Amino acid sequence: MYTENAVTIRADLATIYQLAAAVERWPALLPHYRAVRVLAARDDRRLVAMAARRGWIPVRWSAVQVCEPAVPRIRFRHVRGVTRGMAVEWVFESGADGVRVSIRHELRLGWPLVGRLVADRIIGPLFVAYVAGQTLRRIKALAERRQPMAGAVAPRPLGSEAGST
Repeated sequence: MYTENAVTIRADLATIYQLAAAVERWPALLPHYRAVRVLAARDDRRLVAMAARRGWIPVRWSAVQVCEPAVPRIRFRHVRGVTRGMAVEWVFESGADGVRVSIRHELRLGWPLVGRLVADRIIGPLFVAYVAGQTLRRIKALAERRQPMAGAVAPRPLGSEAGST
């Protein structure tokens, strides 16, 4: 299974990267995230337990997060949950129209007979792509509101947090 979600964000790369990397803050920033706990941290790596929602369906997993701000890139390797073994990569590419942010997921389920079918037809499109799409849309809205690029049209305030920074 391979999925890629992408969006162009008209904001400063540093602002976007900080929002993406600070997963422990996601439950406060991203409505579809229920919880994120940092279980261990060393250097540029952290073991995180994550829980989100796909609509009303709860999903959870644990992953090792590696932040590489100099590249810039953020990588995850799922180590627990149904998606154990999934590789996730956040790629940030600056351009004239803003920063293109891509989230790429790759998963090969080792389940005999049905693994590929389940990954390609259910996990990828119905869960992974959905949650990643929600994540990118919200980070885009937050980043553009916090630190728009020069010449960018300011987006409308988001609900109740219009006055927060």
